[in-house]
Amino acid sequence: MGLSPRSLFFFLFILFIDSVTCSSCPIDFSYVQTLPWDSSPCQDPTDKSCCQTLLSLFGIGLAQYLNQTSMFYFPNETSSSSCLSDFQTKLQSMSFPRSLVSECLGNSTEFVVNPSFCAGIATTQDWIKKVGPTSLLDSSCNGDMTGLTRCGLCVEAGFRVSAQLASLDKNSTKCFYYAVFYAAGIVNEFGPEDPRTAVCILGLTLDSSATNKSKNLSKESLYKWVFGSLGALVGVLMTTGLIIVYKKWHKKRQQKELHEEYVTGVKARVLPNTGAKWFSLAELEQATSGFPQRNMIGQGGYGVVFKGILSDGTVVAVKQILDIDSKGDEEFVNEVGIISNIRHRNLLSLRGCCVTSDQLRGKRRYLVYDFMPNGSLDDHLFKNEANEKRLSWPQRKNIILDVAKGLAYLHHGIKPAIYHRDIKATNILLDSEMKARVADFGLAKQSTEGQSHLTTRVAGTYGYLAPEYALYGQLTEKSDVYSFGIVILETMSGRKVLDTTNATNASTILITDWAWTMVKSGDVKGVFDEGIREEGPRGVMERFVLVGILCAHVMVALRPTIADALKMLEGDIDIPRLPDRPLPLSHESFRSSLLFSASTSERSKGSSSISSM
Repeated sequence: MGLSPRSLFFFLFILFIDSVTCSSCPIDFSYVQTLPWDSSPCQDPTDKSCCQTLLSLFGIGLAQYLNQTSMFYFPNETSSSSCLSDFQTKLQSMSFPRSLVSECLGNSTEFVVNPSFCAGIATTQDWIKKVGPTSLLDSSCNGDMTGLTRCGLCVEAGFRVSAQLASLDKNSTKCFYYAVFYAAGIVNEFGPEDPRTAVCILGLTLDSSATNKSKNLSKESLYKWVFGSLGALVGVLMTTGLIIVYKKWHKKRQQKELHEEYVTGVKARVLPNTGAKWFSLAELEQATSGFPQRNMIGQGGYGVVFKGILSDGTVVAVKQILDIDSKGDEEFVNEVGIISNIRHRNLLSLRGCCVTSDQLRGKRRYLVYDFMPNGSLDDHLFKNEANEKRLSWPQRKNIILDVAKGLAYLHHGIKPAIYHRDIKATNILLDSEMKARVADFGLAKQSTEGQSHLTTRVAGTYGYLAPEYALYGQLTEKSDVYSFGIVILETMSGRKVLDTTNATNASTILITDWAWTMVKSGDVKGVFDEGIREEGPRGVMERFVLVGILCAHVMVALRPTIADALKMLEGDIDIPRLPDRPLPLSHESFRSSLLFSASTSERSKGSSSISSM
């Protein structure tokens, strides 16, 4: 049956409207052709900085989109795909390869609103709820960003705000990008398409020839004005100049004295025989090329980590601690004092540190470590893409043994023993040969011979904390053993310590409860990550799971020492029969038993030491 001309016209009109709606991009990318950005990196196929340039260029559009719609990312994949296509078309019109966009910006899902992005923020209203109506960005990123001082303050404000957001949710991603888009699209009065904003906040590099051309405009008229006014102003300028020079000199002298006083004070609190080198800020700025975003390899609530190369060619990781309160000084001094004097192949060694302060940026602290090219254990267990190869059974086995050896050295290889207090997958780093090294000793504490520790401030990460430490502040070597047990179970199963994906009624399943249930039902193999179930000898793999459950037992007395746990893992001693399923932490019998265990331990070991940490 044929369609009438009128019906056919209406049908075609509907199809046209649908195609326009589905394919329209809310961003006008015409600035790609008008903004004088430096396109030279993208003309060299081997220049890896091209991708950073394109990300900054695309970020201008996202910041403008945020200003117009209050949304940080696109509402659906259709809009995102359409914008990537439009962006690609603009680049093609400038004779760039079609493949650049897909190679540098990835697929369209990268720019679609996702609850996992930065503490669930999707709009500026969400931002205000999380950050507040004003932040450091509002005071540091408005106006003309030309000049290192103004730009540096804005960039550091971005790091601090993004660290604040990341601390709200340990699984947050893209928080730094959110801070950048907000600063450029909402805070700065000139907007993201202004070269001054694009260069500083969005990290775009401009074409030097275009920059020099603008500087030469109206030079002749400027000279006439200067020569006409010079005679009348000479006397005033000389007097004013002398006053300004004196004030600047006096101010710099005061700042230098305050800086030297702060640095001397921090150094005096570190043990005098510390083996770590004290770097100058200039050395670290040279090593990292000025701490640019492209050299940033990690960030969290603690601060930001940059990759750098020292003058002797050594590749290092430089951690900048962002908090400026006295607690930050305590943890900094603690880590330097502890880790710089111990050496073990399974502990991340500290190469050096740096402290500095000035009136504009306040206190800054830096820790310099050996660079670990394979990232953290967390990266390989939980952040793998579908097409990436997961850790093999031999790799997992060796990583667990490496961590056990590092902890055994801390607990039994040195005097006094050291309790790490923050053993977790993100603090286990992997070198070029996938050898594990325990890192981040900011919360570590040295034991006191013959005394048990009671702490008024419990430190560590939720889920990895031993119950007696989290509830009562009782700190012993068994506290680290509990955290180590959690790491074993995470490594063997590929599951996180707290899992909500398969839980009913949105409840949270602790990995120890899940592993216990699987083992008691006779399905030990079900604990293994699917990728390794057929790789290794089942008996050995089951032994590792049982040791993990035993180490992470809620009762202190039933956990082995780290030395015994290592022997069990290596098969040198037998694993005792797993005790009956422990009672929930809220059960009165458990609480009474735990209190009795703590009081007995105190009477047998001597007087208690009330610690401030």
